[in-house]
Amino acid sequence: MHSMESFFPFLHRLADVAAEAILPRFRAAIAVDNKLEAGFDPVTEADRGAERAMRDLIRKTYPEHGIIGEEYGAEGEDRSHVWILDPVDGTRAFICGLPLWGCLTGLLIDGKPAAGMMSQPYVGERFFGSAETGSFLAHGGETGPIKVRACAALDHAHISTTDPNIFTAAERPAFERLSARARLTRYGYDCYAYAMVAMGGMDCVVESGLKPYDIAALIPIIEGAGGAVTGWDGGPAAGGGRILALGDKRLTPEVEALLAT
Repeated sequence: MHSMESFFPFLHRLADVAAEAILPRFRAAIAVDNKLEAGFDPVTEADRGAERAMRDLIRKTYPEHGIIGEEYGAEGEDRSHVWILDPVDGTRAFICGLPLWGCLTGLLIDGKPAAGMMSQPYVGERFFGSAETGSFLAHGGETGPIKVRACAALDHAHISTTDPNIFTAAERPAFERLSARARLTRYGYDCYAYAMVAMGGMDCVVESGLKPYDIAALIPIIEGAGGAVTGWDGGPAAGGGRILALGDKRLTPEVEALLAT
């Protein structure tokens, strides 16, 4: 049996090998492929190279564990311990030269998010944690605990979604109701918005259409900082879909009521 804290050094090793593959390609002339026939879902060699490097390290270190990744799919996903990878969450920001992207690495144990890290190698930040141990920010040689901020009323809340166009026609009015009640709404941050909930800069992130690898690594970080990540209906979030991340859980009834469609 391992404590969650014992996996933190390995999360850092995964972040290291991912950074080696990603950073030479950031703000460089690289090919951008589109994974969709209709629409635009970009992928680059930074995404693919980082995931290959992380997969190789997992296979060598924990050959008994499974892996689920955005670019190369699943292997051993029925095992008790499964690593879930999104090598560049925020590829649109990445190809625009904006540092609002991150590398997501999470560990599922018996299907539940147990530990996770969001690393941003260009600015040198790593957010990591678990509900068992708490959550932390490593930056500039220093590591310290992070906590969500107190915000009991929506009219004092800072909320975010990556892009309002991610919502369906039925969902969009629900988000607009929420945004109208909040103090501040910000767009365009992908995984960084969730890290800011854990750190206490934002209070709420609302999204839809997420995949498991978009959210699994972020759940333990927010929970370890004192917050919560659920579906819009309060159910589990690890499978993706409609996601609600809250710093102060006292916001839950008000936010869920506004999101009800």
